[in-house]
Amino acid sequence: MDTLADRTAAEDVLLFVNAAIASTGQWEFHSNAAQQDWSLDFLHEYMLVNYRDVYAAMLALGINDHNRARIVLRLLQTGREASGSQRVIEGHLIARTLSDLPTSRVYRLFTTLQRAGVNNRRARAVMREWLLGRENLAFEAVKYRSALRTAVRHAHLRIEDLPGSGELAAFLFAPLRSGRFATPLFEAWRRAHFEQAAVYALPYTVAEGFAAVHRIPRATFLHRIAPQLTRNERLRLQEAASRAGADALAADEHDLGGMPLTRLAAYVLALPVAERERRREELTGALRSAARRAAGRRVGTWGRVAAVLDDSYSSSGSSEKRRRPLVVALASHFLLEALAADYRPLWLSKSTDPLLVRAHGVTALGDRVLDGLEARPDLLVVVSDGWDNAPAGMVAEVLRVWTERLDPEGATAVVHLNPVFDAAGITVRPLAEGTPTVGVRDAEDLPELVAFARFATGRSRLEDLRGHIAARVGHLLPKEEPWAA
Repeated sequence: MDTLADRTAAEDVLLFVNAAIASTGQWEFHSNAAQQDWSLDFLHEYMLVNYRDVYAAMLALGINDHNRARIVLRLLQTGREASGSQRVIEGHLIARTLSDLPTSRVYRLFTTLQRAGVNNRRARAVMREWLLGRENLAFEAVKYRSALRTAVRHAHLRIEDLPGSGELAAFLFAPLRSGRFATPLFEAWRRAHFEQAAVYALPYTVAEGFAAVHRIPRATFLHRIAPQLTRNERLRLQEAASRAGADALAADEHDLGGMPLTRLAAYVLALPVAERERRREELTGALRSAARRAAGRRVGTWGRVAAVLDDSYSSSGSSEKRRRPLVVALASHFLLEALAADYRPLWLSKSTDPLLVRAHGVTALGDRVLDGLEARPDLLVVVSDGWDNAPAGMVAEVLRVWTERLDPEGATAVVHLNPVFDAAGITVRPLAEGTPTVGVRDAEDLPELVAFARFATGRSRLEDLRGHIAARVGHLLPKEEPWAA
């Protein structure tokens, strides 16, 4: 039987997991970046001090990149406080995490380590091993030159040991005094200082700075840099390119075909309504294809599912996370449609056209939850920030009565997925006591989060939660390094 201490530990872990999934330390509709950052810092410090093993194991769960980088930073800062076995396991988890993180975020982490004065042997070894494994360091030297130079200096690296290092030292430390480079990208960067044509051989983010220096018209620049753009850059720049008259960035099926579901939903909602209507068949088909890829073998296996999807005004997000809650709701809609054998979507606005949803109106969750429960589905999923205000508290009362009087056997499972971290409450805002609430960042994680929600009811055993975490960690660790906490 779990003790009070066990239940408290389980609640602490769940609190941190929800925060680490939903919060990126940026502005939200109801809280600013400073409040978000303060709450996250508190939770990270609390977990590190009280549950170091579990804190490190969070790297194996589906938390977002912002918080994974924070965990790596804190583990490297406090290596002296770890036991020998902890350091070994943390090393494996850190290495796997850095291999999965976006390159830009890893370089940002290395710069943060330098600014924080973290220069212990383990931190240097982590930086060295990651850099030695890079396959295209010349490209990264051009795109992240300052950050790479900082990492090399901070980790006391011998530059000749790095891959493709023939001209790397000259490029990083004296690029304009070294004459011509044999490495094409290095030479293009050098020539771009005085020759406009060389600008278009560089990565977009680097070329953009040179375009400003040369005062190249925006339309001309976007048209000529198009071949250098990644798919995500092309999609992100389409609206700006259209305003500037650069038609070369128009999207095609190849651009949309392999996009992750949540990113595709963000792209769709950023389009003007008229364009969404004009491209309805193409966009709907792309969203459904992405949803089927995310569902995998689970397509059509979830039985009868109803979803309450929040498109109230607060789903507009913030200046830093524009429409993010609405994006998650739209992506979840298409994924649940793919997962369910029978699916009923219920938008708060009563919209029947998901492609044209927009953030407006009050958050009247109670009425729509009633509508969802009416047909007694196998599963009711609520995707909302939890700010029920029309009238306030109605959804909590609806769920209480439903659970206590109408469905005491729990034939209908109710799960609340919340894409917004409530900084004041240091949690994701719940709907009602006894209804599991789990943070969500990307809709692709929805199946795992619905399964994880059983731990958020307060009735699951700590042993089961530890077993779930251990199973996830086990996929990342060598077999000779078992994890236990």
